[in-house]
Amino acid sequence: MKIGELAERSGVTRDTIRFYERNGLIRSRPGQSATNNYRDYPEDNLFQLEFLTRARDAGMSIADLQDIVNATEGSCDMEAAKNVIGAKISELKEREEQIRKVVLFLEESLQKL
Repeated sequence: MKIGELAERSGVTRDTIRFYERNGLIRSRPGQSATNNYRDYPEDNLFQLEFLTRARDAGMSIADLQDIVNATEGSCDMEAAKNVIGAKISELKEREEQIRKVVLFLEESLQKL
């Protein structure tokens, strides 16, 4: 599919799609027409864009996402991919605990006011 259709179906802007592609987070291939420079985006980019959107909304950095994408690509050692993903899960759980503590502190502070 062309970038416009991908943007419409995913709810992600064309600029964001191009940004993710420049950073190696999604892939495209040259279009079939020799008369233009259009790119074709495989259908699986819809799933990838949903993941990237949710991960960015949760505060993950582009570097974090690059690590995950690189670790889960087919050419990677599966054990290395498991290690990268496991480490990221642990990091996110730690952040979750820190956020929970801050929220609790703020709630207690609010009750004292």
